[in-house]
Amino acid sequence: MKGALSWPFMRLYGLTVLYFSANAILNVLIPLKGDSLGASNSEIGIIMGAYLFTTMFFRPWAGHIIRQNEPVQVLRAIIVINGLALLLYTFTGLEGYFIARVLQGACTAFFSMALQLGIIDALPEEERSQGVSMYSLFASIPNVIGPLLAVGIWHSGEMTSFTWIIAAIVILTGVTGFSIRNSASDASDPKSEGQSGAFFQSFSSLYRNPYLFRCSMIMLIASIVFGAVTTFIPLYAPTISNGSAAAFLTIQAGTLVAARFFLRKKVPSDGKWHSGFIMTILFLAAASTLGVCLSSSFRGGAFLFYTSAGLMGIAQALLYPTLTTYLSFVLPQTSRNVLLGLFVATADLGVSLGSAAMGPLADLTSYSVMYFICAILSVFVAAFAYDRGGNSIWKL
Repeated sequence: MKGALSWPFMRLYGLTVLYFSANAILNVLIPLKGDSLGASNSEIGIIMGAYLFTTMFFRPWAGHIIRQNEPVQVLRAIIVINGLALLLYTFTGLEGYFIARVLQGACTAFFSMALQLGIIDALPEEERSQGVSMYSLFASIPNVIGPLLAVGIWHSGEMTSFTWIIAAIVILTGVTGFSIRNSASDASDPKSEGQSGAFFQSFSSLYRNPYLFRCSMIMLIASIVFGAVTTFIPLYAPTISNGSAAAFLTIQAGTLVAARFFLRKKVPSDGKWHSGFIMTILFLAAASTLGVCLSSSFRGGAFLFYTSAGLMGIAQALLYPTLTTYLSFVLPQTSRNVLLGLFVATADLGVSLGSAAMGPLADLTSYSVMYFICAILSVFVAAFAYDRGGNSIWKL
């Protein structure tokens, strides 16, 4: 195999699976544990949101620092720190969880930027979208089985198995990460871009660059929706007749993985803005959250509930690779790493707000009202994505 499916890239994808495995379990276990300890939705949302909120702050610096240092050494350092953060979950309470989420967030900023920038730089333009999609696919694979493991651990009432699983993930990630050499992970010349002098000036591009601004706003609002669904489904599912959070998240993740693999060649890789394609993705997110909202109001709502999981999986699978690939073409080459870091930071901020801001909203109203507002946000951002000058009809 060659290109995005060649052996050096497959090794990095394997490391990606291991790195994100723990989070797939924690995303379900932390809300359940917090609820059992009497934490409010707001408190749970803050703990969950701390992970990507921290990642958001470190993304731009990660894109810059990775180019100024040996990528393999950076990768190994963050694997060690992330392993220590994961071990905190095995013997601490909610306060320790918050600290661990912050540490994980900082590590993830460097890990994901190192791999994504390497993939973008190493692949030819026509395969760039496939590489980004494959990275995103393997980052999502743990979410297929992670929720089932988390629910199984929780219902067993025995947290010893959780400790052993976390320890195994830490060890396997460390062994895999330390076995990677420069040739596999250093896809481009770390000194190839002169970002040092213009690093801080690049931040103003978030609102001055029209391409970056539009993509960032779309990703921010869509990620609020994605974050709200992921965080509060474990608490909302019991209100649905025959509803299961594990089943919902597994269907969502399974659909996401399948869509990223089978539709990876459909993601535009030509540097053009495909309004119709992007709007379709956002309307799928709107339909999904509206379906989640209505699931508790109808008899047999489980069917609508699980259908919504599939729609959300497709939306998540396609939006991020589409916008990231588009920006890789239109952003200035001299500051692309930092600007892509800023873009990904808006996605992190959105997911964090989906936890931290939507939690209080659910406390004040209800889960159904909160998900209905998410549907409205999805429709709004779909309208924002429309561009009369772009290609408004793009078929799957």
